[in-house]
Order: sequence, then structure tokens, then C-alpha cells
Amino acid sequence: MPSIAAVPETVDATSHAVATEVRAGLTASPRTLSPWLFYDEAGSRLFEAITELPEYYLTRTERDIFTAHADEILWEAASGGRQKLTLIELGAGTATKTGILLAAAVRQQGSVVYQPVDVSESALVMASENISANIPGVSVRSQVADYTTQALPLDRLAEFRTLALYIGSSIGNFSPSDAVALLRNVRAQLLPGDKLLVGTDLGPGKHKSAATLLAAYSDAAGTTAAFNRNVLERLNRELGADFDLAAFEHKAIWNESHSRIEMHLESRCRQQVHVPANSAGGALRLNFEAGETIHTENSYKFNPVSVERLLRSADFAISRSWQDDQGLFAVTLATAV
Repeated sequence: MPSIAAVPETVDATSHAVATEVRAGLTASPRTLSPWLFYDEAGSRLFEAITELPEYYLTRTERDIFTAHADEILWEAASGGRQKLTLIELGAGTATKTGILLAAAVRQQGSVVYQPVDVSESALVMASENISANIPGVSVRSQVADYTTQALPLDRLAEFRTLALYIGSSIGNFSPSDAVALLRNVRAQLLPGDKLLVGTDLGPGKHKSAATLLAAYSDAAGTTAAFNRNVLERLNRELGADFDLAAFEHKAIWNESHSRIEMHLESRCRQQVHVPANSAGGALRLNFEAGETIHTENSYKFNPVSVERLLRSADFAISRSWQDDQGLFAVTLATAV
């Protein structure tokens, strides 16, 4: 569950982007909402809470990989310590895990420029304050931007290589073709020899069942359900819609044929929802049947072969990969070719 958004520059532009997405997605069949809508201020807080849940192994497992291998990762990214790096992070959020890598970069080269990019200004403020207070030697230059479609706001320093971070399995929120397109967009803005560090959640295997995956997206405390329903609360607040949150149930589904977890909001009853006229068009009356769903997110799962295929398709060559002992998660370093 990553930070994915078309990022407007003003409040009015934000409202128009939301209205346009709602009109396109909720009048389609089947109905969808883009997951970038999750990440308003409340949604960002809920996602941070999700990362601390016992069922949500992704964040802690990736953090453990970084804790065990950060110096090694940075050494490899710097071509055996021969180069200095600047770090740019796509979808940085509050950068809670990134600090481990930044501390390793400071140990290796004395100081480092860190450029977090995200759709959530509040998350970037938290990231900047946390990093600046706890890791001396890091210069933070944050940018609110849509890295999925726009040029990266990359501040390239003379004689420094770029290490782009796309961690947290954020790439899994894109369809295979969209994931390739996104990484090609990133590659087009890097120089040959620059590096990309990407985190990928692994699919079921010897030590990982489909039940483990499902639990990570449907926790016992109901935090993920609240995160999913918050998108409807956002539409009520920002567009004046009248969604009854209690009338929609959170659903997580393992789609084995597509190797992905799907998140849906399922209508508990036959109902009608109204969205007032706005900058995207006239008023909407949305009729839901009992059991009809709004598809809000996909989270694709990988294996070493599919990771290599993805990166190769975007003109990256794998340099090295690290996994946890249980094979839950992988972190892969790739070189722009």
C-alpha cells in the first residue's frame, strides 16, 4: 500500500483530481477507485499504523533486511565505495525505514543529500523532521510531486551518482505493464551507472502461505478495513458525497492467477449514493447492488524471476539481491544500463 497520486499544486486542483477520478472510476464497470485516493492526512496516519501491525510483515521484514545489510547495500550501490551517492526516494512517506540506509550513507561518505518525493506534504514534513533530528550529516530536500507521471525533481550534484529508492513493495501496486512504464520513466531520468533499490513482496512459497498474505491485508484489529473505508470518508468530506461507511465491508482476496492481493469495498445492501455536481461534471447517482464491490487496490507479489524480468524490461540490470531467512521479502539493487 503504497503512496500513489496525481499531485495537484493547489486545493482546487486537488478537488478536481479527486472529482475526476471518482467520476471515471465509479461510473465504470466494474467500479474502481485509484489507490492514490487513500493517502489524505487521515489515510497516511492509518497506513503508518498498518505498518506496525503484527500481521503486516512487509515493513518489519524489509527493515530487518536493511538493518542487517545497509552498509553492504550502500557499498555495492557506490561501486565498492568508489563513488559518492545522493539518494532520492519515490513515495517516501514518513521515511521510517530509510533512516537505516541514510545512516549507512553517512558512515560511508561523511554526509549525504536525501531527496524524498511523495504526494503527502504532511508525511514529508514528518520525514524531514525525523531525519534531520536523528541523523546528523543528512541534508533533506523534500518535494511534493507525482513521480508516477512527472519528471523526477532530481537535484543532481556534480560527481555524485544517484541511488533511487523505491522500497516498501510500492511497485506491487501497479499492473505489470504500468510497473514497467513507471520504471522506464525513472530510468529515463537516470544516467547509465546510476542505481535503483527496489523492494518487492514475495508470493507464496515454502515458508509463506496465501493465508499469511491475506492476514497482512485484513488484520484482526480492523485497521486495514478503516484505511480502506477512509477513501469513502474522503469523498464525503471533499466532494460532499453521502457514502454510508457502515454499508460497505472491507474485503481482501488472493487472486492466484494474477499473483496479487486485491482490496475491495463491498456493498452490504442495495443502496444509492449521491455525489454533488463539481468541477468534473454534473451530480452523480450511483446505484449499488448488494454484493457489488469497488476495487480499490491491487498488490502484486513477486519471485526472483519476475523481479528480474521487470527490471530488465525497464533497462536495469540486477547487481545484487537480499532476502530475509524466511523468503518473505526481497530487496534488489539494479544498475541503469
